[in-house]
Amino acid sequence: METPRYNTIENPEESQHFLGIIARHVDRLTAIIDDLMKLSRIEQQDEKQKIKLETGPIKKVIQKAIQTCQEKTGAKKINIDLECEKDISAQIDAMLIEQAVFNLLDNAINYSHEQSAVKVSVFRKDREITINVQDHGIGIAKEHLSRLFERFYRVDKARSRSLGGTGLGLAIVKHIVHAHGGRVSVESFPGKGSTFSLHLPMQ
Repeated sequence: METPRYNTIENPEESQHFLGIIARHVDRLTAIIDDLMKLSRIEQQDEKQKIKLETGPIKKVIQKAIQTCQEKTGAKKINIDLECEKDISAQIDAMLIEQAVFNLLDNAINYSHEQSAVKVSVFRKDREITINVQDHGIGIAKEHLSRLFERFYRVDKARSRSLGGTGLGLAIVKHIVHAHGGRVSVESFPGKGSTFSLHLPMQ
């Protein structure tokens, strides 16, 4: 960190380069702190049973998450298809479920090829409401699947960092769904894509 301090006048271009690196590190640390705080709040709410669950339509929540992804989907020309009946409702904290779906969509977009598609489907089965987020991206090898929802676990560390991930997105998803009395699951095949699923209990 000494280089920018002493080279600002003598070599302004090099100084700008180092300052850019510092700025990116600061942004990344800020993102990690933000995600850790989200995770901590969810865990505390879950332990104290302070999550307020209200009956609400799942489709509206997912539509909001999709809207939040529009800038990124537009940049990669990725289309998100939503398949969900209007009458599917559940006891949820709408903001938390929106965050969980957004995290899955963000991952799907990051690891999908340009001009591909991501599908979100919602259905009822076996006293559960299942939300699937399916992509046709690079996929994940079987040996990684059981650890994907662990904090800071990364399949490809270099790629994850280059995409700006904190390593906490899927851990947040898991804790949100657990706080609703549900569970998470994933299926993936290298080169064929992944399907992440949120399973919420029907009331």
